[in-house]
Amino acid sequence: MVDNGAGRTSGVTAVGGAGPRQTWAGLPWLVRSAVLWSGCLIVFVLALYLLGRAVVLLAPLAIAVAVTFFLTALLDPVQLALRRLRLPGSLAALLTILLLLGILVGAGTLVWNLTAGQFSDLSKELIQGVDRTRDFVTSTLPITDQQLDRIIDQARRGLSQGGGGLDPVSGARTAAEVVGSTLLALVLLFFLLKDGRSMWRWVLDRMTGPRREVTAQAGRNGWRTLGAYSRGTMMIAAIDAIGIGIALVVLRVPLALPLALITFLGGFIPIIGATVAGTVAVLVALAAKGPVTALLVLAAVIAVQQIEGNLLEPLIMKRQVRLHPAVILVAVTAGTLIAGIAGAFVAVPITAVVWRVIDTVQKSRDAASPPAPATPPATAAE
Repeated sequence: MVDNGAGRTSGVTAVGGAGPRQTWAGLPWLVRSAVLWSGCLIVFVLALYLLGRAVVLLAPLAIAVAVTFFLTALLDPVQLALRRLRLPGSLAALLTILLLLGILVGAGTLVWNLTAGQFSDLSKELIQGVDRTRDFVTSTLPITDQQLDRIIDQARRGLSQGGGGLDPVSGARTAAEVVGSTLLALVLLFFLLKDGRSMWRWVLDRMTGPRREVTAQAGRNGWRTLGAYSRGTMMIAAIDAIGIGIALVVLRVPLALPLALITFLGGFIPIIGATVAGTVAVLVALAAKGPVTALLVLAAVIAVQQIEGNLLEPLIMKRQVRLHPAVILVAVTAGTLIAGIAGAFVAVPITAVVWRVIDTVQKSRDAASPPAPATPPATAAE
């Protein structure tokens, strides 16, 4: 026992050797830093893994919610225009949804009537284009026919398995998920168009202090970003489809309307969608008209995409919507791995909105933090 100097003894027994704190303090700083950073990395990776598992399990719900927000931002000006005509909120939201369904059903019916008998021809032209490309590759590169055939067969099996056509149970489950997600998205779309602003005010009313203003500003900026992205993406996709479609008609490439439709749909998936649509158009031109026409189609696709990317996109898209191509590629790849084509469709707008919100919060914190004291100028010693 140890005397504490006041006639009492403390219950601490002197034990030889260093304790955990002394041992930790005795380690070199490099070892301590490595241990701390490794622990943080393990926790971060574990959190990402759990979040990824949750997203995969809830992928249909997450995709439905993301598509709902995308459509709400796209249709919000229409709903506001109907509200200015003194229509009730429920009627304005319902008419907006009916207008959307009418456009989709009408356009789908028109495209189907014009191209229903051409999609089988499109697959045949694609196969012929792939075969002619294979002959060119094997004649110019040190690759044998067997190696290239094996790669093509593996790609075809992967596409057929990804489509779910070989498993009726999986196909039925996928169809049920698509129908359920579509119905859920329509119901959520109605409520967001009708009560979205009141829901947001309810959230803000539960906050006090500086957090309320920061949250309100971040929400406004994120919503503006989503609206600008949705409307800009649709306009750019339509411009790409019209430009490439005109080039295909001028060059007398068959199946110009289905190829223009594929280009329009591919425009909603940045970089990757345009690349795939252009590749399909070039392959069809190669199979139907030969290498000269295929090169002309390739030049037209590149020209349209360069005009769109360097001239039209900066004018149509707001500056805060634009992301670096590397960020877009990572986002599209991650969305595709998680939820297929639907994930690739919503990955970029989600990334743009999240980045805009984070940027707004960071700027608010920087503005609220006091400036660093200025360093006085050094004086010469006398």
